[in-house]
Amino acid sequence: MPELPEVETYVRALEPLLTGKTILTAEVRWPRTIAFPEAARFTDLVRGRRFASFGRRGKYMLLGLDSGETLIVHLRMTGELRLLAPAESDSGSAVNPPDKHTHVLFALDTGEVLRFRDMRKFGRIWLVEDTASVVGKLGPEPLEEAFVPQTLAKSLAGRKANIKALLLNQTVLAGVGNIYADESLFLARIDPRRAGGSLNLEEIERLHLALREVLNAGIENQGSSLQNYAPPTGAKGGFQEKFQVFRRGGEPCFCCGAPINRTVLGQRSTHFCPDCQK
Repeated sequence: MPELPEVETYVRALEPLLTGKTILTAEVRWPRTIAFPEAARFTDLVRGRRFASFGRRGKYMLLGLDSGETLIVHLRMTGELRLLAPAESDSGSAVNPPDKHTHVLFALDTGEVLRFRDMRKFGRIWLVEDTASVVGKLGPEPLEEAFVPQTLAKSLAGRKANIKALLLNQTVLAGVGNIYADESLFLARIDPRRAGGSLNLEEIERLHLALREVLNAGIENQGSSLQNYAPPTGAKGGFQEKFQVFRRGGEPCFCCGAPINRTVLGQRSTHFCPDCQK
């Protein structure tokens, strides 16, 4: 699933491609993709609206329209947005016709078409006036200035759940998933199996710094291209080339040479160095 760096990469790529462009029509081919409102109402409401702003909250893309409403997009496992040029975008064209995995199409005033494609059908799109109705319960953004070590300490205080599970809990921290949790815990030298409430202040400060460093590195490398993820430009992300522990089970640690352990915590695969992380 795309995490904070992948979604941030998407937003940054879409902004120059879509800013100022108007949606002429929308076609919903699989109604359950539209989480709110119901699909027929959705197509009516977006018609004639112009893309005006672009943002992100956790793993959600926030595409603001000139009506004041916001298109919220969650890619989930295999969702993707692609902007096709006029020569490619005609639904009857043999050049690049929409396939069975294309669930929503937005025809733009430029002749381009923005397609939402999702092989596993887990991705969702909302059109809302108040973004808090969808993202209001998310935890703090780890890259915002307001996110300081004390913020993290407060979230972890007294928690018996393991620190890996807490980092994946979107009400604790927004945007962190399996990849960046494993990599951040390695950089902070913290065993993912430890209870969140067991971390002392020095460890929390290390984890705070590691989260920001790893997430920023992910953004700088346009995310991690694993399986279906690729930025809207079509170029692959590069952070997977920099993994220290993720998906390296059994391989030697780059720091100490010990074999990287792979275990399962809360039904999620977890990778760590048993010697470096305590």
